[in-house]
Amino acid sequence: MKILLHICCGVCAAGVAERLMAEGHKITGLFYNPNIHPPAEYDRRLEVARRVARQFHFPLEEGPYTPEEWLRETESLADEPEGGQRCAVCFRLRLQTAHSHMERLGLDAFTTTLTISPHKQARVVNRIGREIGGDKFLERDFKKQAGFQRAMTLAQELSLYRQNYCGCRYSIRTEQG
Repeated sequence: MKILLHICCGVCAAGVAERLMAEGHKITGLFYNPNIHPPAEYDRRLEVARRVARQFHFPLEEGPYTPEEWLRETESLADEPEGGQRCAVCFRLRLQTAHSHMERLGLDAFTTTLTISPHKQARVVNRIGREIGGDKFLERDFKKQAGFQRAMTLAQELSLYRQNYCGCRYSIRTEQG
């Protein structure tokens, strides 16, 4: 199957791409993350995603960096806890764009690296993906079957930058103190 893989960061992409390719899928990556703050962090994560795409030999689409759009959608939810409603809005924004790219490219399905993180609720991400794409969304919990551990091993083997917060301005204060 030809799958569009929404990529949140290079570390997560390595683990998910390896798994999907081992299953025989052909993937096209999409780096679309208007939530990432500050811009220097966005650039750093994009460069790591590019490295992973080269390493695993898949094309990488780069969506626009539109943090002002993300902020408009989430600023009323600034006081939400990490993992709350703000995150669901953020997932929806990114998965809607992934779905649009999948359709534009004529691919069979789309999925996301978001579910490889132990900090993201796969049931929420998968519910939103199904709402957007129906059976075109490849529902997975990539952290299962030691998926997160494999991503960490690949990050170490490939010397990939591993961030210490989700990416958004609100998670900086939550996760970095």
